[in-house]
Amino acid sequence: MSSLPRVLITSGTRPEAIKMAPVVRQLLNCDKLETKICVTAQHREMLDQVLEIAGIVPDHDLDVMKPDQSLDELTARWLVGLGQVMDEVKPDRVIVQGDTATAMCGALAAYYRKLPVDHVEAGLRSGNIYHPWPEEINRKIIGSMASLHFAPTSTSANALKAENVDPARVHITGNTVIDA
Repeated sequence: MSSLPRVLITSGTRPEAIKMAPVVRQLLNCDKLETKICVTAQHREMLDQVLEIAGIVPDHDLDVMKPDQSLDELTARWLVGLGQVMDEVKPDRVIVQGDTATAMCGALAAYYRKLPVDHVEAGLRSGNIYHPWPEEINRKIIGSMASLHFAPTSTSANALKAENVDPARVHITGNTVIDA
């Protein structure tokens, strides 16, 4: 392993992969970081299509999807699997995107290891923890652990500030899907 700071990016769904593709490309081309990618393959076929088009090859693939799994079972598998990847990779920080169970599990596994979490597409809020379900609660859980919040809009940034997030940790970046 190199002596460069190591970043781990987690992704599981097609929308996550699309939105993170420009970020991944930039980080992979940065000579000041070592970037590792872990996918949970929450949307296997659709995720693989996006990764192929974007030219992104994951370093780790949890591939835990099975027919008729409950969200409880998936969450447990992703949390354990992402934790094992973090123990192996030993990242200096973890980047998650959006509001999926993959993102929430990535943030939680990082938190358990006292690793900083960077949240892309931070601050989206509906104000109702059951709508959209379970995405809204995932957003709030991730937000409570994130070190850096990359908000797509000033509305999202203001939602974080209303939750007493230190404004120095909130950065308005725009929506990465525009760069995809």
